[in-house]
Parts: sequence; C-alpha cells; structure tokens
Amino acid sequence: MLDADFFRRWLVAAAASVEREADRLTELDSAIGDADHGSNLRRGFTAVTAVLDEDAPATPGAVLTLAGRQLISTVGGASGPLYGTLLRRTGKALGEEAEVTRERFAEAFAAGVAAVGQLGGAGAGDKTMLDALLPATEVLAASFDDAAEAARAGAEATVPLQARKGRASYLGERSIGHQDPGATSAALLVEALARTARNGGAA
Repeated sequence: MLDADFFRRWLVAAAASVEREADRLTELDSAIGDADHGSNLRRGFTAVTAVLDEDAPATPGAVLTLAGRQLISTVGGASGPLYGTLLRRTGKALGEEAEVTRERFAEAFAAGVAAVGQLGGAGAGDKTMLDALLPATEVLAASFDDAAEAARAGAEATVPLQARKGRASYLGERSIGHQDPGATSAALLVEALARTARNGGAA
C-alpha cells in the first residue's frame, strides 16, 4: 500500500532528479524550445518540496493535489500547467483514501495523463511529454520499474519525430533529430517513482 509519505518521498526524489538534470533539460529545450525547461522545472519542484515540508498533507490525493497547485502557480510556460494538471488530476482521482494500492494509483495516474492530453491537445507521436507518459501508464500497475523503462524508451523515441504540438512544432522538420525536453523530464518523474518504490519496498 502507498501512503502520503510515499508520495511525498516520490516528489522529493523527482525534485532531486530535476535539480541534477536541469542543465541537460535546458540544453535540450534550447534546440527546439525556449531554453528554459530545466530552470522552470527546477523552480517549480523546489517550491513543491518547500510547501510539502510546511504542510505535510495526510493523504496521497492531498499530497499530489497540493504539489500540482504549487507547480501551476510557480512554473512559467507550458510545463507548469501541464505537470500541475498531471498531479492535480491524479490526486483528485485518488480521493481521500489514506492508502492506495499500486493498481489504484495506476488508474489515477492514467486519468492525470489523459487530462494532460486534453489540456495540450496532444497524443502519442506528437513529440511531447505524452510520448513518455503514455507508455508508462500501460505497465504502471504491473511494475514501477517497467514503467520507468517504458518512459525512458518513449523519451528517446522522440528523437526522429517531427513535433506537432507546442513550441517545437513551429520548427517543422527542423524539430527532427532532437529529443523532446518534456518527454525527458516526464521520464525523470517516472524514474523517480520507481526509485522511491524500490527504496520503500513497494515496487
């Protein structure tokens, strides 16, 4: 079973990953975006860890809802609303349960991913964060480690794609040959989830 502390530890782990990879994310974004993806996410996840330290919500849903709200209010560009929507919608789907199963979380996460697609009008193959998130949702209920691998592979598979959504889509064919920064950061999020589960015995 996964409790509020598990989700708090996941987001702290995600923040550490973003901090470590921020320069790489910005470098990827400089090729096909606004060169601010890493710095924006670093600011957002730093704020998330701070607010979770202050508030310490008691349920998984409350942890994710608070984190999503914080990302929306502190991250500029598209990534704040998109990641905020992912976490808020997942948290809302979890409701007020004190503990959730991995399967229950996987269902809620899929709802969050679907909300991201609706918000951005994107789908698989559009060279966005969904190219990492959608493959992860397919195997999340079975294995967090498999979900992390699927997300990582999905991010890498964006290299030959032409962007059809977001800032990168303005480049047309020039977006081909670059790994999508949003898919890359989404893979970091899922990898942090798997790492947290391994450390907590919930994998």
